[in-house]
Amino acid sequence: MNKFSHTDEQGKARMVDVGGKPVQQRSATSRGFISLNPQTVALIRDNQMKKGDVLTVAEIAGIQSAKRTHELIPLCHPLQITKVEVVTSLQKDGVEVTATVKCIGQTGVEMEALMAASVALLTIYDMCKAVDKEMVIREVVLAEKKKH
Repeated sequence: MNKFSHTDEQGKARMVDVGGKPVQQRSATSRGFISLNPQTVALIRDNQMKKGDVLTVAEIAGIQSAKRTHELIPLCHPLQITKVEVVTSLQKDGVEVTATVKCIGQTGVEMEALMAASVALLTIYDMCKAVDKEMVIREVVLAEKKKH
């Protein structure tokens, strides 16, 4: 078994040195879903939620969170992110979120993509919690990662 690279000889957590890895264009896409009651979906669709435009606010929150991933997840590296795209899609039973992050760097952007989708979903939850007590966030997954 290979040595786990995020621990030192004493088993203490450490940030991996990626200095020797080649600089590459990288991308990652994550997806997630929040199930909502039909009444909540209608309120979002008609932009009638008291806290405002749920989908736009969620998309912006996702973008912001991707840029701050290294501040919140202890062993993540700060990255030169070149693009973050968060797309919300209103469905009859909830909202699907897709987040794609691109960078030029020596390590991938999987955590940034997962963070973007997760925070977008949490933002939807926060904005709808007053009217929907049955929301469920589910299936946040890494859908794709690439080195270009």
